[in-house]
Amino acid sequence: MIVLRDMKPSDIEDYVRWFTTETEWGKEWDAPWEWEETTEEAERESWTEYYESVKDLSPEAPRWKFEIEFDGRHVGWVSRYFDLDHLENPEKIPAVGIDIAEQDARSHGVGTEALRQFIDYLKAQGATCVYTQTWSGNARMLRTAKKLGFVPYDRVKDLRTVRGKQYDALTLKLDLDTEEQP
Repeated sequence: MIVLRDMKPSDIEDYVRWFTTETEWGKEWDAPWEWEETTEEAERESWTEYYESVKDLSPEAPRWKFEIEFDGRHVGWVSRYFDLDHLENPEKIPAVGIDIAEQDARSHGVGTEALRQFIDYLKAQGATCVYTQTWSGNARMLRTAKKLGFVPYDRVKDLRTVRGKQYDALTLKLDLDTEEQP
């Protein structure tokens, strides 16, 4: 079962591990051109501070991020943002992102279902469309976006360099105003 939930204190150590030792998700897939090395201490301090800032949110307060649980285990997160890479966004259309940091939780439909739930949440909050951004070498994210009905919106050729190869920066868009969603 896939559940989106607020952060809890035990998640802090997952983030410390994901950002310092089990970093494949970030170095290989989630914007690897931005990856920066860090320390356990810095990550623990940062994620503790983040947790303190969100732990007392009222149930009605809009969320920009949820943790993903798969069969009771914390495996990653979904989030929304408005600052798009290489695109203006004056309408403040939300973009969604997802990270499944636990390798053994991938390729089981977790990302697709978690992102679907998050998009449903954003739609209930009033979003009429959403973007997602990735790069042409991230086949898993491209499959997930296609399953959810995202369509190509913008492409910047050869903008990203990953492992010595050039890849396109991609923006995809999903219209939420339609009655039927995949």
